[in-house]
Amino acid sequence: MPSTQASITTGVQHHQLLNDFKLLYQTLDESSIARLDQVYASGVKFKDPVHDIEGVVALQDYLSAQAEGLTECRFEYLDELIGDNSAYIKWIMRFRHEKLGNRLISVRGVSHLHFNDKIDFHEDVYDMGAMLYDQIPVLGRVTRWLKARLAR
Repeated sequence: MPSTQASITTGVQHHQLLNDFKLLYQTLDESSIARLDQVYASGVKFKDPVHDIEGVVALQDYLSAQAEGLTECRFEYLDELIGDNSAYIKWIMRFRHEKLGNRLISVRGVSHLHFNDKIDFHEDVYDMGAMLYDQIPVLGRVTRWLKARLAR
C-alpha cells in the first residue's frame, strides 16, 4: 500500500523535525539561533504574549535580541501531542538574565507548532507574570499580593 508507506514516512519525518526543534531550543544560544532555518520555513509566523513576527530572519533577530544578557537558557520538555501537521509541546524554560538579578527563573509554557516540511507557524503561550513581572522587585510584590488575594 503506497499511501500507507507514504504516511509512515511522513510521520517519521515529522517526528524528526520535532526532535530537531527540541534539540535546537534545549540550550538556546547564538549557535542554535543561527541554525533556526534548519527547522523553520523562511516565511514562518511566530507569536508569543508580546510579539508577532514573520520570517525566519526576523525570528533570528528577535531571539538574538532576547538572548542579550542571558547567562543561561534551557528548555525541559514535559509532554507533547503530535497530529498530522501540528504539535503541542509542554515545557519549562529555565533561564538567568543579568537584568533580573542573574538568578534562575523557571517558566512553564506550551508551544503550538504547525508544519509540513518545516515549521511554518509557532505560537508560545506562557505566564508573563512568572517570566517578568514577578522578577521586578516592586512589581513582583504587587503581583504576588494580587495572586494571594485572588486565591482566597
